[in-house]
Amino acid sequence: MNIQWFPGHMAKTRRILAENLKYVDVVIELLDARIPISSRNPEFDNLLKTKPRLITLNKCDLADNDISKEWEAWYKSKGLVSVFIDSIKGTGIPKLFSELKELAKDKIEADMARGRKFRPVKTMVVGIPNVGKSSFINRIAGRARAQTGDKPGVTRAKQWVRVNNEIELLDTPGILWPKFEDLTTGLHLSFTGAIKDDVVDIVEVASHLLMKLMQLYPQMVIQRYKIQSIEYENGYDILENVGMKRGCLVSGGEVDLTRTAGIVLDEFRGAKIGRISLERPSDVTDTVEKEEG
Repeated sequence: MNIQWFPGHMAKTRRILAENLKYVDVVIELLDARIPISSRNPEFDNLLKTKPRLITLNKCDLADNDISKEWEAWYKSKGLVSVFIDSIKGTGIPKLFSELKELAKDKIEADMARGRKFRPVKTMVVGIPNVGKSSFINRIAGRARAQTGDKPGVTRAKQWVRVNNEIELLDTPGILWPKFEDLTTGLHLSFTGAIKDDVVDIVEVASHLLMKLMQLYPQMVIQRYKIQSIEYENGYDILENVGMKRGCLVSGGEVDLTRTAGIVLDEFRGAKIGRISLERPSDVTDTVEKEEG
């Protein structure tokens, strides 16, 4: 699955990031708590340089809580500040505000020492499409200030949002890297919906997802889809079994794999199968670890 994703608005976003970085004190890097590795754009290291960064893992309500705790400890071991949030319910937002002000403390105090009056902490939120940036901004602003949508790529232009008297936030469109060299990264982004379903083979994606889930959370899959606990050779076999159990049949008794795939993906994304994390700190490669460090 060779996915190319670098439309013109993403090239423009890269320029916007570079041009506006000097105006912010802290960068909020928004990741998907289920896939902290795959939802992290490696270009951000070069674009953001040494700017203070708050690693913010959204959709924590969909992720495995025990694995999230492992990630929190891992980030801390690397000297990185992280916070897990749920933009819909507001979980973790008070901690985010506290960490944000702490990261900007030295910059604000230096400005005040030079005689500047108090000013809000200026932040920039960055993240790949569909990690929930618009919902996140609306949550912390307390009202619907950013355009939202359940499809990737809704936000298109930069906009400043006054969070409160202490914080101002610069929103930017989501940005992905030009090409996915790693199949796992592309699949994980497809599983979570960061890549639109209409540009991938959803039967292939759902089959890979089911195989992954049978490795990581077999009992959740067995319980949800009422399938037998047997060794499956590939994800297509699991998908077909799920389709039969759900009655997704066409004339002749064949399983409608496309319909079944849509059901599986929707139920995974809505945590109906369970709270699932697809990536763990032990999955971090030497390259990623070097970038994070």
